Amino acid sequence: MAEKRNGGFRTSIGGQALIEGILMRGPEKQAIVVRDQEGKLVEKVEELRLIKDKHPALGLPLIRGTVNFLAAMVNGVKALMYSADFYPDDENAQPSKFDLWLERHLSSKKLEGAIVGLSVVLGVGMSIFLFLVLPTLLTGAVLRFFPGFPLWGRNVMEGLLKIVIFLLYLFLCSRLKDIHRVFQYHGAEHKTIFCYEAGLPLTVENVRIQPRHHPRCGTSFLFVVIFVSILVSSVVFGIWPITNVWLRTLAHLILLPLVVGITYEFNRWVGRHVQDSRLAKILTAPGMWMQNFTTNEPDDSMIECAIRSLELVLPSEKGKDEW
Repeated sequence: MAEKRNGGFRTSIGGQALIEGILMRGPEKQAIVVRDQEGKLVEKVEELRLIKDKHPALGLPLIRGTVNFLAAMVNGVKALMYSADFYPDDENAQPSKFDLWLERHLSSKKLEGAIVGLSVVLGVGMSIFLFLVLPTLLTGAVLRFFPGFPLWGRNVMEGLLKIVIFLLYLFLCSRLKDIHRVFQYHGAEHKTIFCYEAGLPLTVENVRIQPRHHPRCGTSFLFVVIFVSILVSSVVFGIWPITNVWLRTLAHLILLPLVVGITYEFNRWVGRHVQDSRLAKILTAPGMWMQNFTTNEPDDSMIECAIRSLELVLPSEKGKDEW
Protein backbone atom coordinates (compact mmCIF):
# COMPACT_ATOMS: atom_id res chain seq x y z
CA MET A 1 0.00 0.00 0.00
CA ALA A 2 1.46 3.35 -1.03
CA GLU A 3 1.66 6.17 1.47
CA LYS A 4 -0.25 9.28 0.47
CA ARG A 5 2.14 12.19 0.09
CA ASN A 6 1.78 15.92 -0.14
CA GLY A 7 1.94 17.54 -3.56
CA GLY A 8 5.64 18.41 -3.19
CA PHE A 9 7.18 14.96 -3.60
CA ARG A 10 9.02 14.41 -6.88
CA THR A 11 10.82 11.19 -7.72
CA SER A 12 14.08 10.79 -9.59
CA ILE A 13 12.73 7.55 -11.11
CA GLY A 14 12.31 7.85 -14.86
CA GLY A 15 11.64 5.61 -17.79
CA GLN A 16 11.57 4.99 -21.51
CA ALA A 17 8.97 3.38 -23.71
CA LEU A 18 10.09 0.27 -25.59
CA ILE A 19 8.57 -2.14 -28.10
CA GLU A 20 5.66 -3.57 -26.08
CA GLY A 21 7.39 -2.68 -22.85
CA ILE A 22 8.98 -0.11 -20.57
CA LEU A 23 12.43 0.57 -19.17
CA MET A 24 12.30 2.10 -15.70
CA ARG A 25 15.37 3.45 -13.92
CA GLY A 26 15.57 4.08 -10.18
CA PRO A 27 18.36 5.18 -7.82
CA GLU A 28 19.61 1.61 -7.30
CA LYS A 29 18.29 -0.55 -10.15
CA GLN A 30 16.86 -0.44 -13.63
CA ALA A 31 14.14 -2.77 -14.85
CA ILE A 32 12.86 -3.76 -18.27
CA VAL A 33 9.38 -5.24 -18.46
CA VAL A 34 8.14 -6.50 -21.83
CA ARG A 35 4.85 -8.18 -22.70
CA ASP A 36 5.71 -11.11 -24.94
CA GLN A 37 3.64 -12.51 -27.80
CA GLU A 38 1.83 -14.85 -25.38
CA GLY A 39 0.74 -11.87 -23.27
CA LYS A 40 3.04 -12.61 -20.32
CA LEU A 41 5.19 -9.97 -18.63
CA VAL A 42 8.90 -10.74 -18.91
CA GLU A 43 11.10 -8.96 -16.36
CA LYS A 44 14.79 -8.08 -16.41
CA VAL A 45 16.33 -6.24 -13.44
CA GLU A 46 19.91 -4.96 -13.22
CA GLU A 47 21.86 -3.17 -10.50
CA LEU A 48 22.99 0.31 -11.55
CA ARG A 49 26.66 1.03 -12.12
CA LEU A 50 27.09 4.79 -12.36
CA ILE A 51 30.18 6.14 -14.12
CA LYS A 52 30.34 9.07 -11.69
CA ASP A 53 31.00 6.61 -8.83
CA LYS A 54 34.23 5.57 -10.58
CA HIS A 55 35.06 9.03 -11.97
CA PRO A 56 33.59 11.71 -9.62
CA ALA A 57 34.60 14.56 -11.94
CA LEU A 58 32.05 13.35 -14.48
CA GLY A 59 29.31 14.08 -11.94
CA LEU A 60 30.10 17.79 -11.70
CA PRO A 61 27.53 20.38 -12.92
CA LEU A 62 27.56 21.04 -16.68
CA ILE A 63 29.79 18.00 -17.25
CA ARG A 64 27.24 15.49 -15.93
CA GLY A 65 24.63 16.60 -18.44
CA THR A 66 26.49 15.29 -21.49
CA VAL A 67 27.70 12.18 -19.63
CA ASN A 68 24.19 11.25 -18.45
CA PHE A 69 22.71 11.99 -21.87
CA LEU A 70 25.12 9.62 -23.62
CA ALA A 71 24.65 6.97 -20.91
CA ALA A 72 20.88 7.22 -21.34
CA MET A 73 21.27 6.81 -25.10
CA VAL A 74 23.35 3.65 -24.67
CA ASN A 75 20.98 2.14 -22.09
CA GLY A 76 17.99 3.06 -24.22
CA VAL A 77 19.37 1.39 -27.35
CA LYS A 78 20.24 -1.77 -25.39
CA ALA A 79 16.73 -1.89 -23.93
CA LEU A 80 15.12 -1.35 -27.34
CA MET A 81 17.19 -4.19 -28.81
CA TYR A 82 16.16 -6.45 -25.91
CA SER A 83 12.46 -5.69 -26.37
CA ALA A 84 12.69 -6.07 -30.15
CA ASP A 85 13.94 -9.65 -29.72
CA PHE A 86 10.47 -10.62 -28.50
CA TYR A 87 8.95 -9.45 -31.79
CA PRO A 88 11.18 -10.53 -34.71
CA ASP A 89 10.16 -9.21 -38.14
CA ASP A 90 10.35 -12.61 -39.82
CA GLU A 91 11.22 -15.68 -37.78
CA ASN A 92 11.79 -17.74 -40.96
CA ALA A 93 14.11 -15.23 -42.62
CA GLN A 94 17.61 -16.50 -43.40
CA PRO A 95 20.56 -14.46 -42.04
CA SER A 96 22.43 -12.42 -44.65
CA LYS A 97 26.08 -13.03 -45.56
CA PHE A 98 26.98 -9.92 -43.57
CA ASP A 99 25.15 -11.26 -40.49
CA LEU A 100 26.98 -14.58 -40.80
CA TRP A 101 30.33 -12.78 -41.18
CA LEU A 102 29.69 -10.77 -38.01
CA GLU A 103 28.74 -13.91 -36.08
CA ARG A 104 31.95 -15.66 -37.19
CA HIS A 105 34.29 -12.75 -36.38
CA LEU A 106 32.71 -11.28 -33.26
CA SER A 107 31.52 -12.82 -30.00
CA SER A 108 27.89 -12.18 -29.08
CA LYS A 109 28.96 -9.62 -26.46
CA LYS A 110 31.25 -7.77 -28.87
CA LEU A 111 28.60 -7.92 -31.58
CA GLU A 112 26.01 -6.40 -29.25
CA GLY A 113 28.48 -3.70 -28.24
CA ALA A 114 29.24 -2.89 -31.87
CA ILE A 115 25.54 -2.63 -32.76
CA VAL A 116 24.79 -0.46 -29.72
CA GLY A 117 27.75 1.81 -30.46
CA LEU A 118 26.78 2.18 -34.11
CA SER A 119 23.15 2.87 -33.18
CA VAL A 120 24.14 5.58 -30.71
CA VAL A 121 26.49 7.23 -33.22
CA LEU A 122 23.82 7.16 -35.92
CA GLY A 123 21.13 8.44 -33.55
CA VAL A 124 23.23 11.31 -32.21
CA GLY A 125 24.55 12.05 -35.69
CA MET A 126 21.07 12.23 -37.21
CA SER A 127 19.87 14.52 -34.41
CA ILE A 128 22.85 16.83 -34.84
CA PHE A 129 22.32 16.96 -38.59
CA LEU A 130 18.56 17.59 -38.44
CA PHE A 131 18.45 20.10 -35.60
CA LEU A 132 21.83 21.86 -35.82
CA VAL A 133 23.56 21.38 -39.17
CA LEU A 134 20.53 21.46 -41.51
CA PRO A 135 19.08 24.77 -40.18
CA THR A 136 22.52 26.39 -40.52
CA LEU A 137 22.95 25.15 -44.10
CA LEU A 138 19.42 26.15 -45.13
CA THR A 139 19.80 29.62 -43.62
CA GLY A 140 23.15 30.08 -45.34
CA ALA A 141 21.67 28.98 -48.69
CA VAL A 142 18.75 31.42 -48.40
CA LEU A 143 20.86 34.38 -47.24
CA ARG A 144 23.21 34.06 -50.21
CA PHE A 145 20.51 36.01 -52.03
CA PHE A 146 20.41 38.69 -49.28
CA PRO A 147 24.04 39.75 -48.68
CA GLY A 148 23.13 42.66 -46.41
CA PHE A 149 20.96 40.62 -44.04
CA PRO A 150 21.75 41.53 -40.38
CA LEU A 151 23.47 38.97 -38.16
CA TRP A 152 20.72 39.03 -35.53
CA GLY A 153 18.21 38.20 -38.26
CA ARG A 154 20.33 35.23 -39.30
CA ASN A 155 20.35 33.96 -35.71
CA VAL A 156 16.57 34.31 -35.50
CA MET A 157 16.05 32.49 -38.81
CA GLU A 158 18.31 29.61 -37.74
CA GLY A 159 16.45 29.36 -34.45
CA LEU A 160 13.02 29.30 -36.07
CA LEU A 161 14.16 26.64 -38.54
CA LYS A 162 15.40 24.46 -35.68
CA ILE A 163 12.01 24.63 -33.98
CA VAL A 164 10.07 24.03 -37.21
CA ILE A 165 12.19 21.00 -38.16
CA PHE A 166 11.83 19.58 -34.63
CA LEU A 167 8.04 19.99 -34.69
CA LEU A 168 7.82 18.45 -38.16
CA TYR A 169 9.96 15.52 -37.00
CA LEU A 170 7.69 14.89 -33.99
CA PHE A 171 4.56 15.17 -36.13
CA LEU A 172 5.83 12.67 -38.72
CA CYS A 173 6.90 10.22 -36.01
CA SER A 174 3.48 10.44 -34.37
CA ARG A 175 1.82 9.48 -37.69
CA LEU A 176 3.73 6.18 -37.96
CA LYS A 177 1.52 3.22 -37.08
CA ASP A 178 4.29 1.20 -35.39
CA ILE A 179 5.28 4.16 -33.23
CA HIS A 180 1.72 4.74 -31.99
CA ARG A 181 1.87 1.84 -29.51
CA VAL A 182 5.33 2.91 -28.31
CA PHE A 183 3.88 6.34 -27.55
CA GLN A 184 1.02 4.65 -25.68
CA TYR A 185 3.60 2.96 -23.44
CA HIS A 186 5.23 6.37 -23.08
CA GLY A 187 1.92 7.71 -21.76
CA ALA A 188 1.63 4.74 -19.38
CA GLU A 189 5.10 5.47 -17.99
CA HIS A 190 4.21 9.11 -17.26
CA LYS A 191 0.86 8.23 -15.66
CA THR A 192 2.46 5.62 -13.40
CA ILE A 193 5.13 8.02 -12.18
CA PHE A 194 2.47 10.67 -11.46
CA CYS A 195 0.47 8.11 -9.47
CA TYR A 196 3.53 7.13 -7.45
CA GLU A 197 4.42 10.78 -6.76
CA ALA A 198 0.88 11.37 -5.50
CA GLY A 199 1.32 8.53 -3.01
CA LEU A 200 -1.64 6.58 -4.38
CA PRO A 201 -1.70 2.77 -4.54
CA LEU A 202 -0.24 1.61 -7.86
CA THR A 203 -3.40 0.17 -9.39
CA VAL A 204 -4.63 0.35 -12.97
CA GLU A 205 -7.60 2.45 -11.86
CA ASN A 206 -5.45 5.02 -10.04
CA VAL A 207 -2.88 5.23 -12.83
CA ARG A 208 -5.46 5.56 -15.61
CA ILE A 209 -6.81 8.89 -14.31
CA GLN A 210 -3.37 10.57 -14.11
CA PRO A 211 -2.17 13.07 -16.77
CA ARG A 212 0.07 11.71 -19.51
CA HIS A 213 2.22 14.86 -19.88
CA HIS A 214 5.16 15.02 -17.47
CA PRO A 215 7.47 18.04 -16.96
CA ARG A 216 10.62 15.87 -16.79
CA CYS A 217 9.98 14.06 -20.07
CA GLY A 218 12.71 13.49 -22.67
CA THR A 219 10.61 15.33 -25.28
CA SER A 220 10.74 18.45 -23.12
CA PHE A 221 14.48 17.93 -22.64
CA LEU A 222 15.12 17.84 -26.40
CA PHE A 223 13.06 20.99 -26.94
CA VAL A 224 15.00 22.80 -24.22
CA VAL A 225 18.27 21.65 -25.84
CA ILE A 226 17.16 23.34 -29.07
CA PHE A 227 16.00 26.48 -27.26
CA VAL A 228 19.21 26.75 -25.21
CA SER A 229 21.29 26.21 -28.36
CA ILE A 230 19.50 29.20 -29.91
CA LEU A 231 20.30 31.41 -26.90
CA VAL A 232 23.92 30.26 -26.57
CA SER A 233 24.69 30.60 -30.29
CA SER A 234 23.05 34.05 -30.37
CA VAL A 235 25.35 35.21 -27.56
CA VAL A 236 28.47 33.64 -29.10
CA PHE A 237 27.76 34.90 -32.62
CA GLY A 238 26.91 38.31 -31.17
CA ILE A 239 30.44 38.47 -29.73
CA TRP A 240 32.15 36.75 -32.67
CA PRO A 241 30.11 37.55 -35.80
CA ILE A 242 30.73 34.36 -37.77
CA THR A 243 28.92 34.30 -41.11
CA ASN A 244 30.67 31.43 -42.91
CA VAL A 245 28.25 28.48 -42.98
CA TRP A 246 30.83 25.80 -42.24
CA LEU A 247 32.46 27.78 -39.42
CA ARG A 248 29.03 28.39 -37.88
CA THR A 249 28.29 24.66 -38.13
CA LEU A 250 31.61 23.85 -36.44
CA ALA A 251 30.86 26.38 -33.70
CA HIS A 252 27.45 24.75 -33.08
CA LEU A 253 29.13 21.36 -32.68
CA ILE A 254 31.78 22.72 -30.29
CA LEU A 255 29.09 24.41 -28.19
CA LEU A 256 26.85 21.31 -28.04
CA PRO A 257 28.30 19.79 -24.81
CA LEU A 258 27.81 23.16 -23.08
CA VAL A 259 24.24 23.37 -24.41
CA VAL A 260 23.39 19.86 -23.15
CA GLY A 261 25.02 20.64 -19.79
CA ILE A 262 22.99 23.83 -19.32
CA THR A 263 19.80 22.03 -20.35
CA TYR A 264 20.41 19.23 -17.86
CA GLU A 265 20.89 21.69 -14.98
CA PHE A 266 17.77 23.59 -16.09
CA ASN A 267 15.73 20.37 -16.05
CA ARG A 268 16.96 19.58 -12.54
CA TRP A 269 15.79 22.99 -11.37
CA VAL A 270 12.44 22.62 -13.12
CA GLY A 271 11.96 19.17 -11.62
CA ARG A 272 12.21 20.65 -8.13
CA HIS A 273 10.13 23.77 -8.68
CA VAL A 274 7.54 23.08 -11.39
CA GLN A 275 4.75 22.66 -8.82
CA ASP A 276 5.52 25.76 -6.75
CA SER A 277 7.03 28.18 -9.28
CA ARG A 278 4.98 30.04 -11.86
CA LEU A 279 8.16 30.74 -13.83
CA ALA A 280 8.98 27.00 -13.99
CA LYS A 281 5.48 26.22 -15.24
CA ILE A 282 5.75 28.86 -17.97
CA LEU A 283 9.20 27.63 -19.07
CA THR A 284 8.02 24.00 -19.28
CA ALA A 285 4.76 24.77 -21.09
CA PRO A 286 6.14 24.37 -24.67
CA GLY A 287 7.74 21.01 -23.86
CA MET A 288 4.55 19.83 -22.15
CA TRP A 289 2.53 20.78 -25.23
CA MET A 290 4.91 18.86 -27.51
CA GLN A 291 4.14 15.69 -25.57
CA ASN A 292 0.83 15.68 -27.44
CA PHE A 293 2.91 14.24 -30.29
CA THR A 294 4.95 11.72 -28.27
CA THR A 295 2.42 10.30 -25.78
CA ASN A 296 -0.89 8.55 -26.35
CA GLU A 297 -3.50 7.20 -23.96
CA PRO A 298 -2.48 3.65 -22.96
CA ASP A 299 -4.70 0.61 -22.52
CA ASP A 300 -4.86 -1.29 -19.23
CA SER A 301 -2.31 -3.93 -20.27
CA MET A 302 0.25 -1.19 -20.92
CA ILE A 303 -0.49 0.37 -17.54
CA GLU A 304 0.07 -3.01 -15.88
CA CYS A 305 3.47 -3.20 -17.58
CA ALA A 306 4.39 0.30 -16.39
CA ILE A 307 3.28 -0.42 -12.81
CA ARG A 308 5.37 -3.56 -12.64
CA SER A 309 8.47 -1.84 -14.04
CA LEU A 310 8.16 0.93 -11.45
CA GLU A 311 7.63 -1.52 -8.59
CA LEU A 312 10.86 -3.30 -9.52
CA VAL A 313 13.03 -0.17 -9.12
CA LEU A 314 11.58 1.28 -5.92
CA PRO A 315 14.47 2.03 -3.54
CA SER A 316 15.14 -0.07 -0.47
CA GLU A 317 15.36 3.08 1.64
CA LYS A 318 12.34 5.39 1.77
CA GLY A 319 12.97 8.79 0.19
CA LYS A 320 16.19 7.76 -1.54
CA ASP A 321 14.57 8.49 -4.91
CA GLU A 322 13.47 12.03 -4.03
CA TRP A 323 14.36 14.46 -6.82
